[in-house]
Amino acid sequence: MAHKQKQKGFLEKNLHLIVIAVVALLVVGVYLMKSNNNSAEASQASMAGVPAQSDPTETPGGGTVAPDFTLTSTEGKTIKLSDYRGKVVIVDFWATWCPPCKAEIPDFIKLYSKYKTDDFQMLGISLDQGGLHDVVPFMKNYGINYPIMLGTEQVVDEYGGIRGIPTTFVIDKKGNIAAAFEGYRPASVFEKLVQKLVKE
Repeated sequence: MAHKQKQKGFLEKNLHLIVIAVVALLVVGVYLMKSNNNSAEASQASMAGVPAQSDPTETPGGGTVAPDFTLTSTEGKTIKLSDYRGKVVIVDFWATWCPPCKAEIPDFIKLYSKYKTDDFQMLGISLDQGGLHDVVPFMKNYGINYPIMLGTEQVVDEYGGIRGIPTTFVIDKKGNIAAAFEGYRPASVFEKLVQKLVKE
């Protein structure tokens, strides 16, 4: 009986220490889970040839001519950027495994539906390592209504190496880069640019 009372007294006196220890274990567990998730994401990004998503940044286009490219769409069509000269073009580098990329896509779908008759073209360049196997089911699931092409090392290099995704270029009617964005942006950012550039 005395032994049980001693145990009870020990527990009561050290209850706060036990609570602190449990909380500390939970914090460590959450940190390790987050660290593992980040490592997996970075590993997957590395496999795709680009680093994991970085903080959003914006780079003014400065009138730089957008590098021309010829890529194959998921439908087997040849897409050449210069064929859209005279239109405002958004070129979005993305991947199916990238959360910010997936968050932007519904906005791009709506944007293209709204402005495709106003000298505007939306183009997506997938950097998925799995190619058509990854991209085609994703397109059907999201209802993507604009051309998606499979990226190459050459086009990635020509557009500055693509340090993170999504990376999105807004190209004016003359074929110049009007703006470039690294990271997620809300629909309003792109819509304002499109509205402005289609009038020029």
